Amino acid sequence: MSYSLNEIEAASKRAARGAGYSWGCAEEAAKATRWLCANGQDGVTILAGLLDRRLAVSADHAPTGQEGEWRADGELCPLVAGAYLSDCAHQLAKDAIRMRQVAAPLVILPFAANAARFHKCCVTVDIDGQLAITDGVALSCPDGIPAQAEELTVRTGGELAARCRSKSRATPDPDNWARLNEYAYRTYAPATDESRLLGAGAGLSDND
Repeated sequence: MSYSLNEIEAASKRAARGAGYSWGCAEEAAKATRWLCANGQDGVTILAGLLDRRLAVSADHAPTGQEGEWRADGELCPLVAGAYLSDCAHQLAKDAIRMRQVAAPLVILPFAANAARFHKCCVTVDIDGQLAITDGVALSCPDGIPAQAEELTVRTGGELAARCRSKSRATPDPDNWARLNEYAYRTYAPATDESRLLGAGAGLSDND
């Protein structure tokens, strides 16, 4: 079944929140997933895999500093690192930004696109030797990017070659779509007698 990019974004936001990310970070996750889907990537599967890693429940997965290589005490969360990248995009004018042990490295690409728009040029993301390039809108990306990158480097420059086909809808794997919805359900407040009296559901008595 296919879904609009708006539906993908809304489900991704709730799923990320349900997995323990702040609403702000969940919004970034939603935009990133939408951007990936719009550029022909399986954003739903990528996000579901990331949420399954449970990186939101610990501060060990945020970069410990912005000097030299970005590292974390555990796997580096690409949502947190991506937000850092957006904030530090100006640094790319001087030197590349390097990261180590990045979970779900494809999630970095939408944030690299933000940097490309900031610099008005292409940005290249080297993921363990495989190059993904974006001009901020379009994407060139090889198949077979691993679920974790030992080394990831973001730098300005590069040239778009074979562009990924842009899409206005996504057809996610049903199992991975269901996983996102399972995370999203965690954000829903359970029904109470008080909420029913205020108009949720059929009330305290069912007159069917």
